[in-house]
Amino acid sequence: MLARIFRPSKTAMQSGKAQSKKWLLEFQASSATRPDALMGWTSSMDTNGQVRLSFDSKEEAIAFARSHSIPHQVFEAAEPKRQPRAYSDNFAFRRREPWSH
Repeated sequence: MLARIFRPSKTAMQSGKAQSKKWLLEFQASSATRPDALMGWTSSMDTNGQVRLSFDSKEEAIAFARSHSIPHQVFEAAEPKRQPRAYSDNFAFRRREPWSH
């Protein structure tokens, strides 16, 4: 029952970083999913796969895992290298190459 502690990336449907500030603790699946014979839905006997806890900081998540004797791994996400800019920067005087169609 290994837990994974990480910060989720922002979804493709939003431009801000609304849900990416929190740290999540998820359990890795201990058994594989299998399709149900009657309905065709995927199911698993492992109920820990449904547990998803959120924390304000990485230290809180690690402290929770250690206090409950949960083996865990911490995954650090790389910060994006792209800097957001305004549309008006396309027409700025300090622009290196001229803007044209």
